[in-house]
Amino acid sequence: MSELQDKIAKRRTFAIISHPDAGKTTLTEKLLLYGGAIHLAGSVKSRKANRHAVSDWMEIEKQRGISVTSSVLQFDYDGYRVNILDTPGHQDFSEDTYRTLIAADSAVMLIDAAKGVEPQTKKLFWVCHRRKLPIFTFVNKLDRYGRAPMDLMDEIEKVLHINAYPINWPIGTDGHYIGVYDRLKKQVELFDNDSSHGSRILKSTTGDLNDPAIKEAIGEENYKNLLDDIELLDLAGDEFDLARVDAGELTPMFFGSAMTNFGVRPFLEKFLELSPEPQPRKLKDGEILRPDDEDFSAFIFKIQANMNPAHRDRISFMRICSGKFEKGMSVYHVQGGNMIKLAQPQQFMAQERTAVEEAYPGDIIGIFDPGIFTIGDTLCSEKHKIQFEDFPIFPPEIFAKVQPKDSLKRKQFEKGIVQLAQEGAIQIFHQRNVGMESFIVGVVGVLQLEVLEYRLKNEYNAQLILDQLPYTVARWVYAEQADDILNIKGLDNGMLVFDKKERPVVLVSNEWNLNWILERNPKIKFTMVPTEARAI
Repeated sequence: MSELQDKIAKRRTFAIISHPDAGKTTLTEKLLLYGGAIHLAGSVKSRKANRHAVSDWMEIEKQRGISVTSSVLQFDYDGYRVNILDTPGHQDFSEDTYRTLIAADSAVMLIDAAKGVEPQTKKLFWVCHRRKLPIFTFVNKLDRYGRAPMDLMDEIEKVLHINAYPINWPIGTDGHYIGVYDRLKKQVELFDNDSSHGSRILKSTTGDLNDPAIKEAIGEENYKNLLDDIELLDLAGDEFDLARVDAGELTPMFFGSAMTNFGVRPFLEKFLELSPEPQPRKLKDGEILRPDDEDFSAFIFKIQANMNPAHRDRISFMRICSGKFEKGMSVYHVQGGNMIKLAQPQQFMAQERTAVEEAYPGDIIGIFDPGIFTIGDTLCSEKHKIQFEDFPIFPPEIFAKVQPKDSLKRKQFEKGIVQLAQEGAIQIFHQRNVGMESFIVGVVGVLQLEVLEYRLKNEYNAQLILDQLPYTVARWVYAEQADDILNIKGLDNGMLVFDKKERPVVLVSNEWNLNWILERNPKIKFTMVPTEARAI
């Protein structure tokens, strides 16, 4: 095995997905705790202690207790280099989550033990399922009263149409679980009672199911229930098949509590053992690029301005797909058509940064961006020019006209709007022949408008006037003759705008109005993504 192949085999890059409040950010932080990246975990809920989740670095996230942008975190554990992509759970930020999933090789789906499979979980699961991502399930909040493990397993299979294989099974009763049984190792792990409320690593004892001391510690009733459950799972459940896991057809299932650290270490160790190493990537021409290809390649999947407010910097996050990255190397920027030097590479533990000398396929690194990158850009070696598949673009469903409150702050306002659009936080459009005093902003969720307003004020010192528009449908349009688009019939209750590449887009209030326009403009093609639309 070459050095490159050895490095690849020890990389794990995954995203954590869930409905809001399932405990995703808490689990992320506890994985960092077990990985030694932090020594004392602070909960999102510890407002009085003035501590917030490590991965929620943006001020608005700390105030609201939710994640509104993806975080990138690295740590080492047992010889593995782990890259975690912590995604926002709130549906208003699902675009950011979708883009992040493109950079992942697998996903961890977090389920609240009391609530089961929730709407946003379903939505994100299907995105993973369509991409055939291996999905690992962690049933969280076992420290509270919740639903029976068998019921949760049944719901996952019926609602998500994926077979589940519990790797471990909780020992105890509702809200009072004392340990887990590892079905593959056929051993019990019992966790100590701990008064640190999850801020420190939880100690445990492992042993054989037939060990008299283990039997006594479990208790007669719990022991009998555990044997019954194991028998039922072995008789009625699926066989464990790693090939089906890799194909996204079988989800390994774990039980625990991120808040108390119950079951976190067994999950982490088994996940690193079973989850896939960095996978091949599809190129725009349909070819497949293997990670052990010696030529360097990467793509930009996230851009974040003002991670360090003192320096007003802009960082582009890239996923390395093949070859070896070395600090100071020059690479070819496909979309820019020129060579660039990657001089200040960094890896992240949330907003904490460390300089990177070298990195390998699967690693996520941040590079200083003077404003030349956009999401989906390809970086590669000059001699082996390639281009990765285009990132999906999602049509916005909420629109607003925005302009600066103070005309003297026009410059800061424009800079903020443009940079946030480059991040993918918003999409911007403009009308022609009405001046450039205002922008039309499109978002997927209304909470994105709140974040826009907050960040413009706090990061760019620019307040805005925001008027929400009565449109919910956007379609890019294409026609052989530009005049057919500029003179669209039936657009009385809609608006013709242009995106940042001057491609025409029609905004209308609902699907009924869209159909009305479709019928009156047979020469125009309407699409949800700008596949054929061109600048006019």
